[in-house]
Order: sequence, then structure tokens, then C-alpha cells
Amino acid sequence: MENSTILEQRVQQLENSLYQAKKILSFEEACAFLNFSKSYLYKLTSACAIPHYKPSGKMVYFEREELENWLRQNPVKTREQIEMEANAYILKNSKRR
Repeated sequence: MENSTILEQRVQQLENSLYQAKKILSFEEACAFLNFSKSYLYKLTSACAIPHYKPSGKMVYFEREELENWLRQNPVKTREQIEMEANAYILKNSKRR
């Protein structure tokens, strides 16, 4: 039982490394790459909320780099970053008075 779990983990690691090497992903590969369900990815594509391509009008493809950039949208700042920006804003605006 333990060997099969190790084997499954190894197969998953190999699949993930293949996704990293490919530039263009199919719909199923994009689901695995993003760890999204098929229904959620269909919802995003139909709402044009995620970059995708339909060369034949039916099959959906994704560019891996665009998906990575899409994932990096709207980063959440750390408390330290917010405090640094607040201090810089205060210093900048206190000099004007």
C-alpha cells in the first residue's frame, strides 16, 4: 500500500514537471496546472475572465505563461509593506505643509 502511494506521488511530480515544460496547455492540462475543477475553468472561460484561445472555435487552449501572470493578479500586501507605504506617504505629505 505504501509503495503505491509513493508511486502515485512520483507520477504526480512527473506530470507537474511536464506542465512546466509545455508552453501551450489543453483544457484538462490547464485544470490540473491551476488545480481548478473543469466546471470552474469553463465558467472563467465563458465569462472571458481568464486568457484562453479557441483556434478551431471549439477546443480551448491556454498559454502557461499567461496563466501564471493571471494567477499573480491582485497580490495581497503584507502588513510590513502597508506600513512602509503609509510611512512614506506621511513623510511625503508632511513636507508639503
